[in-house]
Amino acid sequence: MKKNIIFGFLGNILDARGKGSKRWLHWRPSIDICAHTELPISRFELLIYKGDRELAEQIADDIKILSPCTQVNIFEIDILDPWDFEQVYTALWDIAKHYSFNTDSENYYLHITTGTHVAQICWFLLAESRFYPSKLLQTSPPNKKDKNSKLDHGTGRPTHTDLVLGKLAIIDLDLSCYDKILSRFQLYTQQATELLKSGIPTRNQQFNKIIAEIEQVASDSHAPILLNGATGSGKSFLAKQIYLLKYNSHQISGQFVEINCATIRGDTAMSTLFGHAKGAFTGANSQRIGLLKSADGGLLFLDEIGELGLDEQAMLLKAIEEKIFYPFGSDMPIKSNFQLIAGTNKDLNKAISAGKFREDLYERINIWHYELPSLAERKEDIEPNIEYELIQYAKEYGQLPRFNADSRKNYLDFAISNEAIWKGNFRELNASITRMATLAPQCNIALEQVTQEINRLRKNWCTPNTSNTLISEPIDEFDRYQLEQVIKICQQSTSLSEAGRKLFAVSRLNKQCNNDADRLKKYLAKFDLNWERIKNDK
Repeated sequence: MKKNIIFGFLGNILDARGKGSKRWLHWRPSIDICAHTELPISRFELLIYKGDRELAEQIADDIKILSPCTQVNIFEIDILDPWDFEQVYTALWDIAKHYSFNTDSENYYLHITTGTHVAQICWFLLAESRFYPSKLLQTSPPNKKDKNSKLDHGTGRPTHTDLVLGKLAIIDLDLSCYDKILSRFQLYTQQATELLKSGIPTRNQQFNKIIAEIEQVASDSHAPILLNGATGSGKSFLAKQIYLLKYNSHQISGQFVEINCATIRGDTAMSTLFGHAKGAFTGANSQRIGLLKSADGGLLFLDEIGELGLDEQAMLLKAIEEKIFYPFGSDMPIKSNFQLIAGTNKDLNKAISAGKFREDLYERINIWHYELPSLAERKEDIEPNIEYELIQYAKEYGQLPRFNADSRKNYLDFAISNEAIWKGNFRELNASITRMATLAPQCNIALEQVTQEINRLRKNWCTPNTSNTLISEPIDEFDRYQLEQVIKICQQSTSLSEAGRKLFAVSRLNKQCNNDADRLKKYLAKFDLNWERIKNDK
């Protein structure tokens, strides 16, 4: 059987009750806990404050009388104020950090009956976070109707048969032990994930993995989030869903504030973001509070943050770190506590190297960084997104458009083919569905509307065929056809890695370590081609 180990504070009031032999007639929690035969205690780590040594030694001696097999270790901890949360938590955490826990052979319990309320809260937090791999143990005195303990006239001490014991209650913070609680947490997590995906049953493994982590981050962190992805990949949509998740769980109470930084420049950018004082510049006839103040208590989404000027970046960094900023033309600081989500379709590391983006701001907003895959990289998610777009159309126009079997198959086959490059991502899919639904008689999308839409998309995506200038050596037609498609995808991609992910979307899932860029680089090298040459020839 495993040994039972107790951690607990000396109760310098409850444990000090009674003098001489009369002390045995009173309930003393540190004594009582060691007298229960149903939970034999092998070791008691007794924590005391300075000045309590004499009482602690008396308690240790009394424990030996009732439970000779219990080893009592007295720990004097350096806490000046037992009601100071930081002091108590730090002292208990230091003990855990240096303690040799052996969960294979020992069970650990934290006695929460003794000590201040602050100590009890700290025990709970340290057990819940598993710094102490333990359960909580609460003791309570016997009922008043129970008989008092009887003393032996010879020794002045009670025997086990004459000792009236209190009650023990064990609290296990491992939620896996509580099926109902665990199922509720799992349901909440599932609902939160569905909220982030707006109920769309996405199938792309990469995207679902990102959403699962964002759900956890959104629930447990207030740090900035950086969303990187091409225009139309869903950055703004996801930012709004994160806001709703945090708002519904009462983490924030303010509003969702959004701005595309590419639309503001110079003094306008300063004024829009940070506000301005009356008379700060020509035309500033009244005071303006700015978006950062509007987002106080809520969430601020700065899309295309890479387009901000360096001065605005410096002020934004101060606002994130210190929660204060100065409106344009004012020397009066403004306070605003907001969470930031930033979006970009740029490589900010390249912008830093070019001196166009501050490295310190990047480090501050890059705590949680997610690369959102494009629609072309999520072909398996096109079908459920088509259904989502049909429903959105119905909400806006009051009619639910539907495909027939043939038209649906034709459109879907084209939408997930290599020919469909979806340059505009989800915005382009939305526009495509809207066009077909609008032109369809009685909102019944037939083969005629699908054929017309496919031709329109083909025309929109049509690019000059420059691959022949790159393929200089005579090669088999099979290789030529394949290479032309590879070159086309490279020219439509913003990086070698993105092109690699598109080209190896299926096979990469079976590899333990993915290096799509290296695979693509080696393939191109067989034909004396490289990424730079392809992009320069575009």
